[in-house]
Amino acid sequence: MKITPDVVLKAYATGIFPMSDGRDEPEMYWVDPNMRGILPLDGFHLSRRLRRKVRQDLFTIRIDSAFEKVMTACAAPASGRWTTWINHEIQDLFTTLHHRGFAHSVEAWDGDQLAGGLYGITQGAAFFGESMFSMQADASKVALVHLVARLRLGGFTLLDTQFITDHLRQFGAVEIARAEYHSRLSVALSGPGDFSLSGRSLSSAAVLQSITQTS
Repeated sequence: MKITPDVVLKAYATGIFPMSDGRDEPEMYWVDPNMRGILPLDGFHLSRRLRRKVRQDLFTIRIDSAFEKVMTACAAPASGRWTTWINHEIQDLFTTLHHRGFAHSVEAWDGDQLAGGLYGITQGAAFFGESMFSMQADASKVALVHLVARLRLGGFTLLDTQFITDHLRQFGAVEIARAEYHSRLSVALSGPGDFSLSGRSLSSAAVLQSITQTS
């Protein structure tokens, strides 16, 4: 069966997601882990140090202004990771989903330089986080804080991280069993999520207020 953007959306709605063995590998496969990583939106851990970073407005946060650049940066080799699961087909599929309004990026800019960011897919009140990158210290962390605030204010109930890393654990990410994830996913898919916040932008002060009020 040909993998189309609609197939990708249906896959996420059933709890599976695509991966590849390398950037230039032609094949992709579906993953449905026994234990699933999630970042509870009501249990996000924001350290004092990161709170100061957000408050200082070191980066300009933009939404969906450079989606393809974010994906390309996430797929590039990095320290401790010389390969990627984002092959060219996955990037093409996600780019199409971005143009259709399902895939989004949160970007941290330093002037005209893209310093870091992340991307993922939205369906209902679920955000499926895919990957993140940093060219400058804390850039992706600040982007993640803005993402969490946006999801909370937009009525989202599920932030899927797929797997757990030490990096994500510091923010409160946990693992849950596949059956529990599917149950939470079912509820989230039936809910309304507004990623655009009806066109509103978020200041750093609004982001921090949102996280403080809902923690």
